[in-house]
This record gives sequence, C-alpha cells and structure tokens, in this order.
Amino acid sequence: MSEHKQNLLVAENKKLVFPLEESNKSRFVGKLRYWWAWLVVSTIILFIATPLLIFYRFKKKRDKFFSWCDWGARLWLKACGAEVKVTGQENLEPGRSYIFISNHRSYLDTATLYVFAGRRIGLVAKKELLKVPIFGYGMAIGNVIAIDRSNREKAKESLEKAKQIVRDGYSFGVFAEGTRAMPGELLPFKKGAIHLALQTGLPIVPVAFKNTDRLMGKKTGVAYAGTIEMAILPPISTEGKTIEDIMPLLIETRNAVAAELGTPLGR
Repeated sequence: MSEHKQNLLVAENKKLVFPLEESNKSRFVGKLRYWWAWLVVSTIILFIATPLLIFYRFKKKRDKFFSWCDWGARLWLKACGAEVKVTGQENLEPGRSYIFISNHRSYLDTATLYVFAGRRIGLVAKKELLKVPIFGYGMAIGNVIAIDRSNREKAKESLEKAKQIVRDGYSFGVFAEGTRAMPGELLPFKKGAIHLALQTGLPIVPVAFKNTDRLMGKKTGVAYAGTIEMAILPPISTEGKTIEDIMPLLIETRNAVAAELGTPLGR
C-alpha cells in the first residue's frame, strides 16, 4: 500500500459525532437505578463470583464459569432496567467463531455482547482491569485478555493465549475504540482488534450498539430503563489478508458500524 493511501485511511479514522436525543425521564430515578445497578454487581462479585472463582480455578472448569458469568451479566442488565433487541443474527454461521468488533458507549455494551453474541465469547479488555483484585482474577479465568502493545513479550503471550481460547471454540469481542466514548460519539478505532483477527484467522463481525449511551452513558451518573439495540453486521473475511491490510480492514469495519449508527453531524 502506498504511503499516500495509508495517510488517507488514517485521516478517515477520526472522531464522529452523531445526533443524540436527550432522555426526558426523571434524573433522580436514573441516579437511584444507577446506584442500585452497582450495588447488584458488587453483591454478585463479592458473594457469588468470589466463591465460584476459588472453586472453578481449582477444578479448572472454565466453561462452567462462563455460564455463571452469563447469568451474572443477564442479572445486571435486568437491574439496569435494560431490554435487548438484537438484529442480524442470520449473518452468523452456527458453531463458527468470530472476532466481534464494536463501538463502546456504555458499560451496558460489555454485558450485552457477552450475553447476546449467541456463542461462547472471550473479551479483550484494558490491561489495567486485570490488576483489580478479585475482578481481574475473574476476568483472567473468564477468557478475558489484555494486549499490551507497549510490551512486546506480553503482547505475544496474550496473542498466544487468545489463539488457544479460539482453539477451544470461543469467539472474541473487542471494543475497538479502547475506551467508552462520550454519548453520541464514535472514536477512532485502534488496530489491536484487527491484529487479533489476523493472528487467529477468524472473520471480523462489526457490531453496532445503539441507545446504550442514553441509558447509561459515560460520566452521566444515571441508568435509565429502556431498550438496547445491538446490530450484528455481515462478516468481513480475513482470509489471505496480511499486515498490509490492517488499515483497510479497520476502516471497512468502522465504516460498517458508523453507517448503522446513522448520519454524523456535519455531513
């Protein structure tokens, strides 16, 4: 790929801002639900997850632990008052593993992807989260990896772990922005998700989350009851692709997500 084309693709990977309809629900009720949701998740971690971590670590039954994580994620979505509408499931082949790459506007996205991808799934998370006591330990057992590109050896170890998890029949979910975006925003995608797809040889499935920023957006301090929309878009093949194809694959994936989110402001 020429340097000029590479620069054009990099320039295309910029922040987009979409129209955001403000909620007309009671902010007081939203704050109460927000703290109730975190009370529920804290209770799950302290009184259910911790004993299970000890038991399943000893027994080395990660599939069983995944089932408990799925239950916990569903319970938390209920505590948040969230219902989920999923479209595009017909785009997925039964029994096949994928790299799901999505936007990220809310904590709700993580639980929703984990539950509604329709298959056993691992997640790629910030490396800092793996250092959190109990929580980080559980993430490691629950097929959550962190790819630290600043440390080549650790990045290599993480990719090898990811390959092993894929061989065990799991898919992976990656929030390619690397952090939660502010309500209405789509941040530039990072390359790590595409690297993972190329290393594992799995197809990429773009996923668009809508309305989660209105229900429990970043820095809003509220959680409103409502419907999460999760759109599973047609897969993008990585067959025959090399490191030279990283930016084209990244832009194709991001454009698919952006198109599903609507028309950004200024266009």
